[in-house]
Amino acid sequence: MHNNINKLTVAVTLASAVMASGQAAASGFQVREQSAKALGNAMAGAAAGAEDVSYMTYNPAAIGNVEGTQVAGGISYIDAGFELTDASASSVTGATYTGSGNNEGGEEAWVPSFAFKTRLSERFDVGLAISAPYGLSTKYDEDWIGRYHAVETELETIDIQPTLNYRATDRLNLAVGLRAQYADATLSNAIDLGGQGALAGVPGAAPGANDGMAEVTGDDWGYGYTLGALFQATERTRLGISYRSEVELTLDGNVDYSSDDPVGQQVLAVSGLQDGGGKAELTTPANLNLGIYHQLTDRLALMANAEWTEWSSFKELTVESGGRELSTTTENWDDTWAFSVGANYRLNPQWLLRAGLGVDESPVPDSEHRTPRVPDADRRWATLGATWMPTSNLGVTVGYMHVFGDDGDIDQNATPTNENASRGNLSGTYEVEADVFALSMDYSF
Repeated sequence: MHNNINKLTVAVTLASAVMASGQAAASGFQVREQSAKALGNAMAGAAAGAEDVSYMTYNPAAIGNVEGTQVAGGISYIDAGFELTDASASSVTGATYTGSGNNEGGEEAWVPSFAFKTRLSERFDVGLAISAPYGLSTKYDEDWIGRYHAVETELETIDIQPTLNYRATDRLNLAVGLRAQYADATLSNAIDLGGQGALAGVPGAAPGANDGMAEVTGDDWGYGYTLGALFQATERTRLGISYRSEVELTLDGNVDYSSDDPVGQQVLAVSGLQDGGGKAELTTPANLNLGIYHQLTDRLALMANAEWTEWSSFKELTVESGGRELSTTTENWDDTWAFSVGANYRLNPQWLLRAGLGVDESPVPDSEHRTPRVPDADRRWATLGATWMPTSNLGVTVGYMHVFGDDGDIDQNATPTNENASRGNLSGTYEVEADVFALSMDYSF
């Protein structure tokens, strides 16, 4: 027991160096790339795969299927690209907006993960996972056509998940975990100070010609929980179910305004827009995983997973400063399902080959609620992967995923009284795709 506690202490120390941000290649701003093995199977083994300790982030009861003490670490590289085509934009008064920057907003990201478990007794296992289950990064040129709606959007989350698993029977594992989630966000967009100045009679001011910038930053800690069960129905068939609660966050920080344009600086000085404190409410959603894993033959295993995400908790994004509302973006997202199937083939004792397919619904209900910050659309995945075991206690896994995104129309309309009054009209069609590469290592003591 004493040695196990020492191992856990070392794991916590190592894990603190692994914390980093995540970026979403899944729908909404969810990040599923927490395990190279799971990615190689298109997440089809998320709930019931339980091949190593990294599956704890999907189902905490997975650690009950791992003997002894194990540590796993991985890194995923996400290359997400999207572009607004056939774009048009105008002010609420009808003045045409143009942009010299391109309309691409994709970003590249590295997403690390870490997991550790050890057995406390015959009945209990304890583990720790550090992951980035939600994240987002979109960044456009400051002079692109939709700059008044968004320039930069960045959400970084870190989940610290201590987990306790109970071996209820030889076939059933039940687990519970605490989720301590840290979130840090940056939101920026251009301000049409020229349009405001023209209405106010400022000499030289013209819509779209004298821009300023607004940037909101904030961070917070929130807390939730996760539950899981893993049932070995037969010697060859395993069933899994897990639930991850929502986490409510209040991102407290600052609001900053600036302009490099002389006329814009004049407008900013008389507009009443001042730097100060700011905050935004954000809820990262709850989700449910259901899965089955079946060892069809000694060489071939099949698996399937269904994941429900409660995106309806993301109703709007409102930024406040000094007790007044600065901006609101209505989201009204829908709950979604993602489905995936996968297969493993044991080539020989050292090599295991992986493949999978998946479909993922977008929470965005229609073109009026699709925004440049999250230009989301339905998508499909195709994945490949392989695990190499040079020794019986060391595994090295690589995985690759290509995301095929549907085209998504955007139709942001502006009226003098709605939330787009200062942003203007924006329409077009988003084209989205992404590639994900993952590498992980697991070692059993």
